Amino acid sequence: MTDTGVRPDAYPAWWEADVVLRDGGVAHVRPIVPTDADRVRRFHAGQSAESIYLRFFAPLKTLSDKDVVRFTQVDNDWRVALVATVHEEIIGIARFDRLDETTAEVAFHISDAHQGRGVGSVLLEHLAAIGQERGVTKFVADVLPQNRKMIQVFTEAGYEVNYHFDDGVIAVAFTIEPTEQSQAVRMAREHRAEALSLRSALFPESIAVIGASRRVDSIGHQLLTNIRAGGYKGRVHAVNIEARHVQGLEAHSRVSEIPDHVDLAVVAVPAASVQLVVQDCATAGVKTLLVVSAGFAESGPAGEKRQHDLLRTARSNGMRVIGPNSFGVINSDPSVRLNATLAPEIPPAGTLGLVAQSGALGIAVLALAARRNLGISVFASAGNRVDVSGNDFMQYWIDDEDTHAVGLYLESVGNPRKFSRIARQLALRKPVIVVKSAISSYGVPPGHRVRASTVPPAAFDAMLRQAGVIRVENVHQLFDVAQLVVHQPLPRGDRVAIVGNSDALGALTAQACVSWGLEVTHGPVSVRAEADAAEFSTLLDAAFGDDRVDSVLTCFIPPLVTPNEDVAHAVVESAGKSEKPCAATFLGMVGLTEALSGGYRIDSEDQGGVDTDGNDTDGGEDHGDRRDRAPRRAVPAYLMPEDAVRALAAATRYGQWRARERGVLVEPAGVNAAAAERLVDRVLADAPAGRTLTPVEAETLLAAYGVTLWPTMSASTADEAVAAAEQLGYPVVVKSISPIVRHQPGQSAMHVDLQTEASVRGSFEALSVRLSPLEADTFVVQRMATPGVACVIRTSEDPVFGPVVTFSIAGPPTDLLDDIGYRIPPLTDVDVTDLISSVKASPLLDGYRGAAVADRAALADLIARVSMLADRLPDVASLEINPVIAHPDGVDVLGVEIVVTPSTKRTDAERRALT
Repeated sequence: MTDTGVRPDAYPAWWEADVVLRDGGVAHVRPIVPTDADRVRRFHAGQSAESIYLRFFAPLKTLSDKDVVRFTQVDNDWRVALVATVHEEIIGIARFDRLDETTAEVAFHISDAHQGRGVGSVLLEHLAAIGQERGVTKFVADVLPQNRKMIQVFTEAGYEVNYHFDDGVIAVAFTIEPTEQSQAVRMAREHRAEALSLRSALFPESIAVIGASRRVDSIGHQLLTNIRAGGYKGRVHAVNIEARHVQGLEAHSRVSEIPDHVDLAVVAVPAASVQLVVQDCATAGVKTLLVVSAGFAESGPAGEKRQHDLLRTARSNGMRVIGPNSFGVINSDPSVRLNATLAPEIPPAGTLGLVAQSGALGIAVLALAARRNLGISVFASAGNRVDVSGNDFMQYWIDDEDTHAVGLYLESVGNPRKFSRIARQLALRKPVIVVKSAISSYGVPPGHRVRASTVPPAAFDAMLRQAGVIRVENVHQLFDVAQLVVHQPLPRGDRVAIVGNSDALGALTAQACVSWGLEVTHGPVSVRAEADAAEFSTLLDAAFGDDRVDSVLTCFIPPLVTPNEDVAHAVVESAGKSEKPCAATFLGMVGLTEALSGGYRIDSEDQGGVDTDGNDTDGGEDHGDRRDRAPRRAVPAYLMPEDAVRALAAATRYGQWRARERGVLVEPAGVNAAAAERLVDRVLADAPAGRTLTPVEAETLLAAYGVTLWPTMSASTADEAVAAAEQLGYPVVVKSISPIVRHQPGQSAMHVDLQTEASVRGSFEALSVRLSPLEADTFVVQRMATPGVACVIRTSEDPVFGPVVTFSIAGPPTDLLDDIGYRIPPLTDVDVTDLISSVKASPLLDGYRGAAVADRAALADLIARVSMLADRLPDVASLEINPVIAHPDGVDVLGVEIVVTPSTKRTDAERRALT
């Protein structure tokens, strides 16, 4: 439980949240306040007699002043109430009243007009999170049997609900601690809602372009032109306060005057005018805003305020926002054909989903995709991503059958924990390729809402690997990988065949394979310079047919006799007969050329199709069914072998990640989480700003998670050192715990394996003489541990990532070589095993040069316990176990330092919320 450091009756602003409802709309959840009195009366007056009876068990037509005061004036501790609002009006109320310290009675009242939108489920999640924060462990409620909707809210939340029927009322009771089931339900609901919230942006039935001008050089004019020229299937409206007609369309002075419902409003007006436009869109019931206008947070403090006002107005009125400063959105689905971007020419229709953040990168990404003839399904520029981000598009792509791979160019990541969680779910279904150069504040563009992180970039890399994401360094590499994973099957292993017509090029390809960890098991083999296509086919068929081969790399220079096209067709034909992936290096060719591309297949029931340029081949007539736009087995071409090998290596590692066991979340036995929470709460009550735990407190906290800390005894004199040694039992170690010397290599600050009183006394005196001039003569005595490998396990609570767990081998690998592994909890058993093996020095655990083999299972159990502690106790700012001695019979925890401070709100909390 986190101590918030405020009076219970103070307004808890951290309980406020914007949420996406079941139908994709947005609502605002906040604590109730006394000024809600009139809103509560209006809410009650709008309810049906049946709903009122189900809530109050009586036909309460109106609320008395006394009732209103009781409902709206709470202490936010023993009595808590939340409201969900849209357009500043209440659509749902949830409350709990404590019956004792740990049990609270809950009640819900949802607007008739908004039932079925998941309002009750959202309020229950948020109320349960508050209950946990305040020490409540169980909710109870009395429900009338006919109130099936409320009973459904409880049963479908994933909690273990107990029922008792008594005197015509169903008594409901359940513990509110998150379970695996309740967390799965919450994430599934979040996924469906956030994916659905993008439908109005990607599949709008009607669009209004606000700022559509008759000036051909204006942004609004260009957007309107591109929407219409792209063949958009819906209704388009122009909004211009001066002109009556724009591009032959009737122009309206504002969106609210359009005699049609508008799903997507494309905003291209000066930044100073955007707020008025947003308010008008709210009046008109617009679902999504695509704000292309610049001049917001990227431009300075005034723009930052405009951006804040834009977000608040949009969310309070149930709208989602793409941008501001967005380049636009594309959806190549033939049923919509949306090009709401500033790009007059776009790549062909295909199966690659793309997100870029800035407009400049949007231009580059689209241009490179078009140059490679790489088809896209959806493209979006998030701009300043004040609301909609790459996380939302990943939620959409999880279930989108028309997107087979995803590419993200990320200039910043606002919520890495949520990103990692969603990316893992997406990567389990289709490849996710990410360009992200840095996570420091130096790499964050102006206007992006990002907390400052304290972890090194290696932690972000580890998070991506943990989630199965393919990390690349630039846009060119993104498309190198994308054109392979979109058009070829995933490799089943790392064994490679190399076939070509140049010994030098084959050798270069083989060298690249070795450097990227691929094993060449076939070739390199080369045909004669004057070989014909049949000879190429023979060698290629042999490579694909080799059981020792998982992938085939072809590398060709222009042949002397056979035309390039014939060679390319031979490669496509051989690759098409195999289920093994193929990548080609053709000097002078890159991307998906006509010779290497088999075009796009269609369902057998369709008479038309889509060619490699994305054009209809059926005369333009649209059929009602959705086409299968999956490309045939086109073979991607690369300029140089290194590019092909790098892409194949990335696809191979991703395929191995997909194929392996996912593991199960670690849940070690013997954990007393409640005792640990009480200890942390006592420390923060004593020191609200936080402090380092005393040795006894640290030992107690670790013990609550089943970790035994070896005892140490302080000694300020030789006599005290001898007395400590006799109490602990020989042999012992005398060491300085001064931070000045404790991590220095060697044993300059300690003496080990002391067997007698004389050796303890002599060692203490010798260390005192050596370290006193450095003021490092602070000593402890500890029993001599079993010889083994010294390791370091750390956790830290980062403002961006939340808990981060690290593992390393103590000494130079940690202090000098930065050989440290990172993982983000919660961890699975596979994550823990990978963490140990991720450091280069990990072979030391396996009996290096005849040493004893350490007990990896015991080490993994210790890391699992520490990771669980870090995940459950955000107030543990840092924890360092140093050293941990791993030996054949287990692990010995010899030293620990723990710092506790009041935590900030984690970006991915136990409740649904837009960040």
